[in-house]
Amino acid sequence: MDNITHNVKLTSAEIANLWTQYINDSLSICILTHSIAKAEDQDIKEVLEFALSLAESHIFKITEFFNEENFPIPKGFTLEEDLNLNAPQLFTDAFMMVYMHVMTLLGLTGYAGAVATSCREDQIDYFIKCNDETMELHKRIARVMLNKGFYSKPARINTPTEVDFVDNQQYLTGWFGKKRPLNVIEISGISFNMMKDAVKVVLEISFGQVCQTKEIQKYFHKGKEICEKHFGILSGILTKDELSSPNSWVSEVTNSTISPFSDKLMLNHIVILVSSAVGYYGAGLSVSQRRDLAVEYASLMTEVGLYAEDGAQLLIKYGWLEQPPLASDRNKLAKV
Repeated sequence: MDNITHNVKLTSAEIANLWTQYINDSLSICILTHSIAKAEDQDIKEVLEFALSLAESHIFKITEFFNEENFPIPKGFTLEEDLNLNAPQLFTDAFMMVYMHVMTLLGLTGYAGAVATSCREDQIDYFIKCNDETMELHKRIARVMLNKGFYSKPARINTPTEVDFVDNQQYLTGWFGKKRPLNVIEISGISFNMMKDAVKVVLEISFGQVCQTKEIQKYFHKGKEICEKHFGILSGILTKDELSSPNSWVSEVTNSTISPFSDKLMLNHIVILVSSAVGYYGAGLSVSQRRDLAVEYASLMTEVGLYAEDGAQLLIKYGWLEQPPLASDRNKLAKV
């Protein structure tokens, strides 16, 4: 039987993967370009340059994919419109590594999802390559952070003496009476969410410090208060079990009041991170087997979800929310 070659068009999921990556990487290019120009530590600068090369290669490849499909290239963010390269350093080099660590973890999660939702072989191969590159970036970031002494490790526990099984329903309780200690899965979920909160707090402090629009500045301040509260709640849960918490990095903001980035970029960045936080709180909830933790996560999700919605309203108000590709409006086409 003759081989049949099908001209397989990109699916909606594949378009979503590419479109989202284009937006995120065009934003990253602006932040990395400024950070590289201001970096003082050569080891950190080399990691940032590697990250920038990956982001630029992604933009090039996604543009190729979209051009092949005659699909419009997203606007995203540009060095010309969204970056002031002359602005002083806004974060220390140490925080940039912490920031990149968290962004890389988010990227790895996104690439795994992109592989899983792709069916065209070139799309699967592309996102497997992205995942491999990002794992290499993660390794380089971790090495530098460990060598320089600012890798914030999750809490350690003592090695159990034997394998054990749950033998009563009290394992699930958490509101009344004696609570069992946190298990390692719950500790990991809490620590990971605290790491993300710690990064968001620093971004909201620094962005609020340089933002030119008062309304958006107030939004960043509100977000800072929410993040600090959430960080404190999660830290308190760990402290009750005498476990250490991830570091806070609020002292790693410089005193510059000149913004390296446009208000559009900064607001979009915070809304993207806050929206993803809803999902990661949900992931923490899904692996928590103590009822009090599930209730706590649900409360955090509600508050951060409302904050994300407020941010989206601001983006719409200022005309900065780029719309993802939509399905055809059949009623409009039929003039119903």
